[in-house]
Amino acid sequence: MKTISPFLRVTAILFVYWLILFDFQRIVFSLMHFDVFTKSGWEYIGVFFYSLRLDFATAAFLSASLVLSFFVLSHVHNRWTKLLFYVLLGLETLFVSVLHSAEINAYYEWNHKLTSRVFMHLSNPDEVMRTADIKSTILFFIFLIVELTVAFLIYRRILHKRIGRLKFENSWWRTSLLTLTTALLLGISLLLARGGWQQIPINIDAAYYSKNQKLNDLSVNSAYFFGNSYFLFLKTDFKDILPTIAPKVAEKTSNSLFTFDRNHSNYVLEDSKPNLVFVILESWTANAIGCLSHTKGATPNFDRLAKNGVLFSNIYATNTTSEIGNTSILAGYPGIPEVAISLYPEKHRKIKSINQVLKSSGYTSSYLFSGDLKYGNIQSFIVEHGFDNILDENNFPSGLSRGKLNYFDKDLYSFFLNQINASKEPFMQCAFTGSTHPPYDYPKKGKQKFYGAEANFMNSLVYADKCLGDFLKKAKRQKWYKNTIFVFVADHSHGSPAVEKPYTTSFFRIPILLYGEPILKAARGKVVTNIGSQADLAATLMHQLRLPNEHFPFSKDLLSPNVKQFAFHATIRGYGFIAPEGSLLYNFDSKTYVENTVSKHNFKKAKLQSESLFLSYFRHFDGLDRKRK
Repeated sequence: MKTISPFLRVTAILFVYWLILFDFQRIVFSLMHFDVFTKSGWEYIGVFFYSLRLDFATAAFLSASLVLSFFVLSHVHNRWTKLLFYVLLGLETLFVSVLHSAEINAYYEWNHKLTSRVFMHLSNPDEVMRTADIKSTILFFIFLIVELTVAFLIYRRILHKRIGRLKFENSWWRTSLLTLTTALLLGISLLLARGGWQQIPINIDAAYYSKNQKLNDLSVNSAYFFGNSYFLFLKTDFKDILPTIAPKVAEKTSNSLFTFDRNHSNYVLEDSKPNLVFVILESWTANAIGCLSHTKGATPNFDRLAKNGVLFSNIYATNTTSEIGNTSILAGYPGIPEVAISLYPEKHRKIKSINQVLKSSGYTSSYLFSGDLKYGNIQSFIVEHGFDNILDENNFPSGLSRGKLNYFDKDLYSFFLNQINASKEPFMQCAFTGSTHPPYDYPKKGKQKFYGAEANFMNSLVYADKCLGDFLKKAKRQKWYKNTIFVFVADHSHGSPAVEKPYTTSFFRIPILLYGEPILKAARGKVVTNIGSQADLAATLMHQLRLPNEHFPFSKDLLSPNVKQFAFHATIRGYGFIAPEGSLLYNFDSKTYVENTVSKHNFKKAKLQSESLFLSYFRHFDGLDRKRK
């Protein structure tokens, strides 16, 4: 037994090393997000108990290769085998610390842990560097240095001396005993990694214990969550998250939601073949817009436009990211959990976009972004869908001031106006704004209007709204203005003083506003309360332009008197459904509805409809690359 006791002891202490480091990381996170103390009270203590199962599982994963290095070190004890151990431990500690340091910063903006979406960002490292402001970058390195320093001190205190004792005389029976012990330890690690003998392996919901989502996020091991997201990123096992209802039932239920009499005379636009100017508003949440919420003062210009336009007040984003928002707006395509159609050219080229339909009616089209269009593969989507002119940061005039991620909205609108003036009518012109995206690129001069929760975003919104108002004032002096409809729509929502976290249905509310001279006078100031999403914009516009909308099977005409009111959206590891009867928000990991405002009487129907939409959307997405164009 003396032969293997140092081996067993150092393996046990290695687990202790990881557990101490994980809890220290939680303390650092809690200090930087101090509201986790103030809003949870004594419930906070539960984090250090409910986290243990996932912490042990993560420690088991990380320790497996190190146990093998112990085996080698016990047989060949020299500087090279020591170096092998140091390199493995150092790389794993660096990985865990980098991940957690990044997560502390990201949580301020995302309000959730790092997910598989981070791999899309990492595919464009220049975008990552430009999105991060100087303060965030400095804090990241401070957190990283602190965590690595503490990890080194833990190592020196409990592991260093014991590594030197992993040495014994070689003999066949000692080697056999150590080999069996190593195999046993690897088996135990595997058992711990899957969470025990139970039929279903452990998952992140093993650390869930509170109704406070921030406590659950803190309890879930960051490295485990990231690793789980990595495998989801490689290939989501949809059989584990897709509803179990029969495909025919799902198809019938889904079709019933999109089947209604689409022929109607409820027109709000003149029959004048108007120009279309799309302004896709980065992160403009309805919860921060004066005419749509209780938060006042940030959007006076938008509010003024709404009084003379057609405002859709019950619209929900299809997801939480720009690339999905753009495809929903431009192609009427829904958001599907765990996938973004823009990342699959072989699929998205099989669906139509608004500009492609308008082209047959003589429209020209253009798309302008003040940053880099590689983000989320938006450029591929725009190119493959036949926009006549595609412009991004590389096309802006030289000498302009700019932020890390974008040119300022003021200069975007100025450039946009010049492009419109040079366009042939009728046209569809699109601009995607950027000043309301972190790191909030705008000239930060003078006194800030908002303080407290989401102050940076709210102050950027004040700036963006002013730029929007100035753009409209200049547009009114142009000859094309009288026959132009402006379409203002957000790509997705954002945290606001009213709704900070993306764990409620209300977070996803966004604006859609139609504005311009071709709006019938009787319709100006109209507020449409029908429930829908950005994906419904395509079918709604097509009918108003007296064009067919059969190219957009998952888009519904929100101005039809017969429209079925509902919205479906994908969210972080789940999906949501909104109808007049209430809302549902389902989470894949906890396998529960984290929000349910539907009565017991209507729950069965709402559940069937939401599951049917998810399954039908996925089956359509899954079969797109096998479908003839």
